[in-house]
Amino acid sequence: MQELVGTVQTLWRYPVKSMLGDSPQRLDVEARGILGDRVYALWDHASGRVASAKNPRLWRDLLDYRARFREEPGPSAPLPPVLIGPRQEDGAAELCSDDADVGAFFSELFGRRVSLLDTPPDGASLDQYWPPVEGRAFQDETNALELPAGTFFDACPIHAITTATLERLRQLEPQLDFAVERFRPNLLIQTPTGAEGFVEEAWGGSCLQIGEQLVLRVDGGCPRCVVTTLAQGPLGEDLEILRATARHNGVVAGLRLSVLTPGPVAVGDPVRLLRTDQPPGD
Repeated sequence: MQELVGTVQTLWRYPVKSMLGDSPQRLDVEARGILGDRVYALWDHASGRVASAKNPRLWRDLLDYRARFREEPGPSAPLPPVLIGPRQEDGAAELCSDDADVGAFFSELFGRRVSLLDTPPDGASLDQYWPPVEGRAFQDETNALELPAGTFFDACPIHAITTATLERLRQLEPQLDFAVERFRPNLLIQTPTGAEGFVEEAWGGSCLQIGEQLVLRVDGGCPRCVVTTLAQGPLGEDLEILRATARHNGVVAGLRLSVLTPGPVAVGDPVRLLRTDQPPGD
């Protein structure tokens, strides 16, 4: 039998890699992932790499900007332009992905020549910085991460986290602010009353059916990175967020997911766990 493991509490989509995004009540999910998610990225001409806040020494200020679609994207239609503006939402003028000078603006901001791309170059990669966190293989090092072919994703199309995991981290380290936004998920899953701890650790090798149609494969836990520690929105910089996640759950918090059956997802949709020997819909 299917097991109800939660409901969708919040959704996020990030049109430009490493910028803040939007939080619609409903999203369409295609075979590639969420429609409109990380479809743009800045390309650094000097390094030949994608700009990512995973390398905060160069790109932490990407998190000072928010991206949103000018109109809501629809399936089987070209994506509408993206508007980019300061995260403060204080009435400052927004740039449009169609603007000829959008690359020049960010080139001046970062002091290096960049272009806004909507198509990943073959073999695209980014630099990722590993801060000094006990238990990690790399300490205060930067290395390269090759992106999945044809995407600006780091490793997986969709990322989710549960309220139970966040609450467990808060219980263990109550002095820290484990705001969900630090983890930049696509889905926040509200777990039922009584579900405690890192509950999604038991979901590996299974699938999640969300709503009536969407089925996602659980590809494993999501190891966290330096981005969880960076200032974004009202949240300040705090390396202890990552250190605490390492201390208590091997630096894993959340799920890496890929799409088995495309379909819509909406706030309030039930989330059901399907074992691998149980086909969707049974």
